[in-house]
Amino acid sequence: MAKKMTGAEILIESLIREKVEVIFGICGGAVLPVFDVLYDAPIRFILTRHEQGAAHMADGYARATGRVGVCMATSGPGATNLTTGIATAHMDSIPIVAITGQVPTHLVGNDAFQEADVTGITRPITKHNFLVKDVKDLARTVKEAFHIASTGRPGPVLIDLPKDVQIQETEAKFPKEAEIRGYKPTLSGHPGQIKKAAQMISRATRPLIYAGGGVILSGASKELIQLANKTDIPVATTLMALGAFPEDSPLSLGMLGMHGTEYANYAIMDSDLIIAIGARFDDRVTGRLDKFAPEAKIIHIDIDPSAISKNVQVDIPIVGDVKNVLKELNKIVTKPKISAWLKQIEQWKKNHPLTYKRGGRLKPQYVVEKIYEVTEGEAIIATEVGQNQMWAAQYYQYTKPRAFLSSGGLGTMGYGFPASIGAKVGCPNKIVFDIAGDGSFQMNIQELATAVHNKIPVKVAILDNGYLGLVRQWQELFYKRRYSAVDLSGNPDFVKVAEAYGAVGIRVEKKEDVLPALKKAISINKPVVLDFIIDPEANVFPMVPGGAPLTEMLRGLA
Repeated sequence: MAKKMTGAEILIESLIREKVEVIFGICGGAVLPVFDVLYDAPIRFILTRHEQGAAHMADGYARATGRVGVCMATSGPGATNLTTGIATAHMDSIPIVAITGQVPTHLVGNDAFQEADVTGITRPITKHNFLVKDVKDLARTVKEAFHIASTGRPGPVLIDLPKDVQIQETEAKFPKEAEIRGYKPTLSGHPGQIKKAAQMISRATRPLIYAGGGVILSGASKELIQLANKTDIPVATTLMALGAFPEDSPLSLGMLGMHGTEYANYAIMDSDLIIAIGARFDDRVTGRLDKFAPEAKIIHIDIDPSAISKNVQVDIPIVGDVKNVLKELNKIVTKPKISAWLKQIEQWKKNHPLTYKRGGRLKPQYVVEKIYEVTEGEAIIATEVGQNQMWAAQYYQYTKPRAFLSSGGLGTMGYGFPASIGAKVGCPNKIVFDIAGDGSFQMNIQELATAVHNKIPVKVAILDNGYLGLVRQWQELFYKRRYSAVDLSGNPDFVKVAEAYGAVGIRVEKKEDVLPALKKAISINKPVVLDFIIDPEANVFPMVPGGAPLTEMLRGLA
């Protein structure tokens, strides 16, 4: 006989069976039965100070570990506060399961206190969502939610759980596997298409590998490195793929696109074959579409068939898990004759290196370089969004996957700090830095309390220029320096704010103090906020203006 259990007990038991180690979130009236059961459960619960922070922590945990992140909130405003974090995970294909309380089923649709149509609100920003109306469906729903979130093209799944379902009892039956009609992601690429791809690669004279975040999601970095080394084909990565291919390799072109390296952009525009792997031809990568890589044939490998030929028409589509497809391709691919192409790329690298002006006020690029130096490239770097994000992408050399966490698709300010907390919880032996802007950091600054209370010793490096920096840069370049609504005068004293929360605050204004401050921060087993006062008009270069082709890069020295 199956044991009778309440819905709340079934939920927690299901999470235990999914090997959930930690949940991020905030309690509330519509989830009280669940939290009462959670009180005795062997799952760590981290009480955040805002539900958005909880969603970003689950996201950062998932990106850093490769496991499904879990967050939980009450109904109504608790659930709606999760939505920015859910949308962030959705745009970047990050596996999280969000659990929300809901008013009792007989009140759904009656505008009850703290009611919101959460499944309706989140339908466009989740891979799938569930409203559980019968306690008998709950165990199966949780199993399906984790399966959907973590397989195929990953993404967030939401479970909306009415309060009466949490207290109802049933004989609990926990399925061992998820059986979902109509959901069968294609994992193996078509052998014929893989053979065609190998033949096309062998004939190419100017080939380029364009690696996207799908390489990391698939765990295919090893196979990507093998393909590049076997063929000598250079590799350019997207923002989401930083670390998928080691940037200390001579075949690395670094990041391409709007703020990518000049040589990566020249290479993709002049290539005759693009091998796109787990990428989606985002507008920040392609620039003006009708001018993008005019002479290139395109091979596109992706697990999501809807991503293929969505933005750019491709010549050889291969639907399948990137890791599986690359394993098969590596068996048969041969090295093309590309010595002249490699010489051309070396010339571009020599003529157009990433650089910045060394004199004057403290430069943000220098700070990022010193973070790389002091961590020996072994840290997990989370970023906020804006100039800080681009400097972190450009000047920290990433050599391993899951070491760079950033909101790429949605561009969510306030992401980096809570994501760094989630990453540190998932990888406690790693140094974790949030490279932040003074604008973004304040959007979830309250999570300092979460980090301090839970003894999570993340480090925050604020590149403090007193502006919403990237918006100011656009206004400088395209709006005649008419700085409208970007001046952050009135910023708090971040050192005092850190100390008020019980963290450590350090202010740095001089170049010679950067390295000692970073070493001190790492030596302290507490959350540390480093406030680097940088040149207020430092810019991110190179830069491709919106709507321009990748070859029309703006150049300059910050």
